[in-house]
Amino acid sequence: MIRILVSTALALTLAAPAWAEKLSLNEISRYLNTIQSAQGTFTQLNGDGTISTGTISIKRPGKVRFDYNPPERALVLASAGAVYILDRKLRGQPETYPLAQTPLSIILERNVNLGQAGMVTAHGYDGTATTVTAQDPKRPEYGSIQLKFTDNPVELRQWIIEDGNGGQTTVVLGGLNDASLPNSLFYIEPELEKLR
Repeated sequence: MIRILVSTALALTLAAPAWAEKLSLNEISRYLNTIQSAQGTFTQLNGDGTISTGTISIKRPGKVRFDYNPPERALVLASAGAVYILDRKLRGQPETYPLAQTPLSIILERNVNLGQAGMVTAHGYDGTATTVTAQDPKRPEYGSIQLKFTDNPVELRQWIIEDGNGGQTTVVLGGLNDASLPNSLFYIEPELEKLR
């Protein structure tokens, strides 16, 4: 039943007016570069079929925070060039990866340029949304990110991250709203202190 509801929500979320058109890479890059500090909700479809929800906070360049709702209570935080994955239930040290080794780094760069040679591997339009698949041309082994955008106004609605092993995670955004976010929201140390 939950999968049916999520599928319906996805269809409604990505629905766009009949006059919508495929967005150019320049239009999408311009839009991504306008996102400076924003917050919203997300629904995540995990590779194992489970569904998670939570709040996303973005502060470009280089910062994103995913706070997962109970029962998960997980935290994924990107800041200072690293990605931290913290399971608050286990109360242990976070898994840490260089941000540059994740496809998410593409949209968190200071200056997003999807027209860069070799970055975009697919660019299409399905009748309701423009889809762009991108990867770091210097590090294709780190996986790719598929972004879905609606237009009028241009909005990022969903992304699918495929990791280097072929695993996929889909994140559907409930809408991003401009928000004044302090840099401290993206510090990992206060989160570790809460667990001590």
